[in-house]
Formats: sequence, structure tokens, C-alpha cells
Amino acid sequence: MADKDAGRSGSKDSGRSCGRGHRPGGKRYSNSNIRMFWIMLAGAVFRRRSRAAMAVIASLVGSATLFCLISVCVIVPRQMAEEMQSYGANLIVKSNGTGKTADGIQQAMIDHTTDMVTAYGQQASWAAYRYENVRIHSAPYQVAGIDPVRTRRINTFWSLQGSMPQGKNQILIGSDVARALSVSVGNTIKIGYRASDSRDGTASSDKAQPRRDSVSDILDTGGKPFSICGIVDTGGAEDSMIYMTNPALESLTGRKRGADVIEYASAAQGQDLDRLVRNINDMTSMNVTAQKVAKISAANASIITMLTTLFWIISLVILALTIVGVSTTMASIVSQRRSEIGLRKALGATSAGISAEFQAESAIYGFVGGILGIGVGYGVSAALTDTVFQRSASFSWALALLCLAISVAAAVAASWIPIRTAVKIDPAVVLSDE
Repeated sequence: MADKDAGRSGSKDSGRSCGRGHRPGGKRYSNSNIRMFWIMLAGAVFRRRSRAAMAVIASLVGSATLFCLISVCVIVPRQMAEEMQSYGANLIVKSNGTGKTADGIQQAMIDHTTDMVTAYGQQASWAAYRYENVRIHSAPYQVAGIDPVRTRRINTFWSLQGSMPQGKNQILIGSDVARALSVSVGNTIKIGYRASDSRDGTASSDKAQPRRDSVSDILDTGGKPFSICGIVDTGGAEDSMIYMTNPALESLTGRKRGADVIEYASAAQGQDLDRLVRNINDMTSMNVTAQKVAKISAANASIITMLTTLFWIISLVILALTIVGVSTTMASIVSQRRSEIGLRKALGATSAGISAEFQAESAIYGFVGGILGIGVGYGVSAALTDTVFQRSASFSWALALLCLAISVAAAVAASWIPIRTAVKIDPAVVLSDE
């Protein structure tokens, strides 16, 4: 009995021992599989270095081009939108001549309107204009009271001979006025003003126009002397205008009044600009009317949209070519490894295991190529934006990670067809050919 019990006990212990030994053995087998996976992967990469280099180069070119084009696509249109603000106003706000703006647009209203313009997170430069009708040598002209610094900042496209007016006795005249009066920079002219000539600052268009005066006023030649400090030539309405500082205009007219028009050079484009115009016009209590300068805003939006579309199309083409290049290289690798794949399947390798190995190999090519491509792409984009667009490009980590992810994903996607070919290999056929 004792022997039987001992036998049974020994039998149970040996079973438990075998069971305990099986699990560690299974664990060692799993570790061995993982280790073998990486050994096979490293061998596949290093034994076929030329093919691996081709796949890496394909990913490098794609990643570099993608990073470069997206950098240019994102940076250049944004900077162009900011720079286009210097080519004149794309939004005009005018006084209705009633309510709060009965005596022009006061500074508080200018500040409020400016806050609405910048509420979209868009930077905007602005300049305000007060219009009055005056006389020079009995002929009617229109003068605008301005802040010289703001006006010059928003109108950098002006071709200016001389300088902007600074003192109370200086004026800037348009080229048409200079030709009509036969004057040049440094000359002095007399400007006369009468309250009956004024239109109380109301403006029916973007630039207020002088009204025609009665024939009885034709001999009115008096006025205050002003020195011509500059002549502006734009080919537009500015050429028939006279500009002086607001204090100078207040001294000439004898009274202080608000602005008739505010011009904004806003970075807002397209629908954002339309929404901004609607919001200002809906605020009827402001007693102002907003309208966009259609030509400038449409041209800005058209140029930026065209450039953005072009860059994205090229990016997609480059991405497609990258996928084709990696796919061709992987197909060549699969073709070279047919006998190896057949032997591994004959020894028990699963289709999932072979597929995972090829996907990992493709991902490595995409990762290495992506890292190198990002460095090359940044160098090219920096040189391109500096030499061609005269702008600076900063490195974007978010864009780098995006391009790296796309590079890896494109490489894995490119290996899909070659992998399908690999897992369909019949080991019997391959080994019989050998």
C-alpha cells in the first residue's frame, strides 16, 4: 500500500513538475520566436543592403519633398497674406453722418471697430481719413487729414517723392495736383477753406469727392500757405488728393472733427472677411457702414488659394511616387527571397509571421528614410523660402512628426501588394524548383 501510495504520489509530483516545466519552456519558446524575428529582420536588411538603400532613398525623397512643400504651403501663404496687407486696404468703414458719427468717427468708435476687426485673431493695420473741400488758385480740391505714420504703413505701395507731411505747414500732394498746379517738392501754395465748401465729412464712396462750387466763388484766391514736402503717384484716386496732418487740417478749418473713413488692411480673407463686414453692418448703433475692397480681397484670396492648391497637388503626386518606389523595391525583395520564404513556410512559419516581418522591414525603411528626409526637406525649404520668396522658415516639430508618420505609413502601405505575393508562395512548388 505504501509503495502504491508512493507511486501515486510520485506520479502526481512528476506531473506537477512536468506542468511547471512546460510553462517556462513555453516562455522560452516565445522569447526565442521574438529573438528569431529580429534576427531574421536584421539579416534581411543587411544581406540586401542595396535593396534596402533603394527603399530608404525612396522614402527619403518622398519625406523630404513632402516636408519642404508643406512647409512652403503653410508658411508662404500665411506670410503672403500678412505682406499683402501692405498693398492697401481690403476693408473700408465709413461714417453714416448720423448718431454717434454725426460729427465723424471719433477715436472711441475707431477703437471699437478695430477690436471687431481683430476679434478673429487677425492682425490688421488701419488709417483714418477726414475729408474737406478746399480751394487752390480758385480751383476746388479735396484735402484729407491723416496720421502720416499709419497712412504710410498701410500704403507702402505708394510711389513717394519727398516725405510724408509732419508739421502744420506741410502737405503731400498727388501727382495730378502737382501737374495741374505746375509745382514740385519744396514749393509753397496757398490753400483756402470756407465752411460752406465743406460737406460735413460725409462720404458717398470709398474716397470722398469734392462738390462743384458756384461760379461766384471762382475768384476766391486767398488762403494759408503750405510747403509741399512730397508728391505721391499711385495711378489711382490718391493722385488727385492733398494730404496734411490732422492738426494742420484742424488749424485750417478752425474746428476738430472725427474721421470720415477708416481703411483696414486685414489678414482676414474670403468668408472671414465677408463675415466681418456683416457683423459691423449689423451693429446699427455704431452708425457706420463697412464694405470690402473687392479687387484687393479677391486678388489676395485668389493668389493664396492658387499657391496652396498647387503645393498640395504636388505633395500628393510626390507621395504617390514614393509609394510606387517603395512598393517596387519591396516586390524585388520578395522575388529574391522566394526560396527562403518557401523554406520557412515548409518549416512551419505562418503567413501572419511572414507578413509581420515584411511590414516591420518596410516600416524601418520608412522610418529611416523619413528621419533623413525631414532633415533634407528642412534644409531645402529654408533655402527655398529665403532665395525665392525672401522669407524665413522655422522648423516645425509637429510637421516633422506628421511627415515621419506619413513616411512610415506610406512604406507599410506600399508593401501590401508584395506581402500578399509573399504569403501566397507555395513551399512545395518553390522547393521543387530548387
